[in-house]
Amino acid sequence: MDLIQEEEKPEQLQREIEEQKRKQEKKRLIKFFLFLGLTLITTTLSGAEWITLKYIFLPEPFGMTWSDFLKGFEYSIPFLLILTCHEFGHYLTARYYNIDVSLPLYIPFWMGFLPISPSIGTFGAFITIRNRIKSRQQYFDVGIAGPLAGFVVALVVLYYGFTHLPPQEYIYNVHPEYEVFGKDYGEYVYSTDTFILNNDFAKVRPDLAEYYPDTAVHFYSDLPSIKLGSNLIFEYFKQNVADPELVPNDFEIMHYPWLFAGYLALFFTALNLLPIGQLDGGHILYGLVGRKNHKYISSVLFSIFVFYAGLGIIDLSAPMEDILLTFPLYLFFLYICFYTMFDDKKTRLMLAVIIFALQYFTIFLFPGIEGYTGWLLFAFLIGRFLGVKHPPVEENKELSLQRQVLGWMALLIFIGAFSPTPFVL
Repeated sequence: MDLIQEEEKPEQLQREIEEQKRKQEKKRLIKFFLFLGLTLITTTLSGAEWITLKYIFLPEPFGMTWSDFLKGFEYSIPFLLILTCHEFGHYLTARYYNIDVSLPLYIPFWMGFLPISPSIGTFGAFITIRNRIKSRQQYFDVGIAGPLAGFVVALVVLYYGFTHLPPQEYIYNVHPEYEVFGKDYGEYVYSTDTFILNNDFAKVRPDLAEYYPDTAVHFYSDLPSIKLGSNLIFEYFKQNVADPELVPNDFEIMHYPWLFAGYLALFFTALNLLPIGQLDGGHILYGLVGRKNHKYISSVLFSIFVFYAGLGIIDLSAPMEDILLTFPLYLFFLYICFYTMFDDKKTRLMLAVIIFALQYFTIFLFPGIEGYTGWLLFAFLIGRFLGVKHPPVEENKELSLQRQVLGWMALLIFIGAFSPTPFVL
């Protein structure tokens, strides 16, 4: 009897382990679909806000209706499709190498409760790798699979968006006040001193005229507006694929859901392909050049990135009391950005001072030159948390020729998708 019990114990233990694994997988699936569902809702809400400029917590006629909400799927579905293909490119490649990896975790984010400016509905998604990756090839394959998969779908989304542009009158559904100016509205509504008389507006939209001032309707002189930047790929579609008569003004592209989803996809693709640290582009660079070269190239590129991002922060015309306050704070910020690049505090401080001095003299020699301060947030996240360096691997074998070619193609994609100033306020 004792012998039988002893033989049964390993089998029973194995069954318990398998049962525990099934429970964990079930929890992970529930978590995956729960956050995917929440993110679908938040991106749909955000899409509806961009398309209609209506919000849930506002009364009619500026409050969102159910039909307005349904319009948001024109943005959320293509955008989440691109994001999902990106993440599953990583996930499936990791599973191919038997790497312990989590399903993508989507991060919902919505700001409709503050109807100031719509959000994009999400902070993205990420996967968690639970064990070490062994080789440069594995890092390369897992790193490049996501951006390539998402990029291919983004091209399809952009092609569809630019070949199915609505008539120019579509923008009047979003901005009925533009109808007064007709097809040349762009020449008027972005001026800092343009206004239209309320009586003129009442002729085309009497249902909304009562909600505007009695004397005039002022445009972008008092209200912030967002203009999308551009990149080589987006410009190619605008110039060679779309009907030039139907291409919207750069200030209005976010109201065209397929174009907006495609543009955001290019933005995040370029961001992920930055050849720095442990971003996807950093993994690709590591696979191509190895650890030693990656360390130098990544550090130099990150320093250039920080230098460009901070151009314009230093205001030489500011009052002295402002300079005495802001300059030390900004220098401390630069010091934090180089936190993971160097272990030695003196080296970090020296590099921060060098970048600060270069920015100062650049502004002094070329007044008015500006970088893009929005990149400073990403510089902070990379430099302080994600890291500029790359972890080592056990197998340091060089990549095959085919993978090297693919890696340099990814660099070309980065160049084509990168916008130095992606969003202009």
